[in-house]
Amino acid sequence: MAIRYWLAVASRDHVHNAVDLGIAQVNHGQRGGLDAMGEADGIVWYSPKTEYPDGEPLREFTAIGRIASGMPYQAISLDRRPWRRRVDYEREAEPAPIRPMLGMLDFTRDQPQWGYQLRRGLLEISRYDFHLIREAMQRPSADDRRYPEHRR
Repeated sequence: MAIRYWLAVASRDHVHNAVDLGIAQVNHGQRGGLDAMGEADGIVWYSPKTEYPDGEPLREFTAIGRIASGMPYQAISLDRRPWRRRVDYEREAEPAPIRPMLGMLDFTRDQPQWGYQLRRGLLEISRYDFHLIREAMQRPSADDRRYPEHRR
């Protein structure tokens, strides 16, 4: 089965919780999108805000990883039973703002209303988009010329 790539949307505080737990929980715990995901699929989180529901605007990619083996499962969380999937997150990934990538990403290029599609909470993206975002989230190495040091 071919590997697919997913963009999930949640506030940064919710994404941090998901990374800490090693899970993906989308659309307020609904099962729908989780069933479409397969083992080794890529998942990247976009956070429009810092906190839910009234956080400051953020507009960054905040986590990235791969779907782990196993099927969706229901967790017990206070008075709810949200659906989740296990995820192997790239813990060294750093947040990356979306604005510099808008003209390059397939899902935003030539889309003046690109944010509207994110209201669904989960969408499939291209392999190209996933790898472009992943590159932007990688910590620069000491010899990386993209981030020149200021020399005195």
